[in-house]
Amino acid sequence: MTRILKSVFAPLLIMVLLLSTGPTHLIAQDSAKQDMKDAGQDTKDAAKETGKATKKTAKKTGHAVKKGTHKAAEKTDQGAQKVEDKTE
Repeated sequence: MTRILKSVFAPLLIMVLLLSTGPTHLIAQDSAKQDMKDAGQDTKDAAKETGKATKKTAKKTGHAVKKGTHKAAEKTDQGAQKVEDKTE
């Protein structure tokens, strides 16, 4: 009985060992491939967020410049009015 068990168990054990070592190579390869895809997606998302932040900052800067320009024009107009009043 033990002889039959050994003759069945040995090939079965070898088959299990061979099958268990084969797919791990493929799993590791798939994992590396997925890691690269994830890294690419993360880079893409970061670029989008940077673009949005840049757009927001540019708008704020544009509004500040416009406000400053109007204020400077107003002060220039006031100065010109003073000069005009003094010459009259």
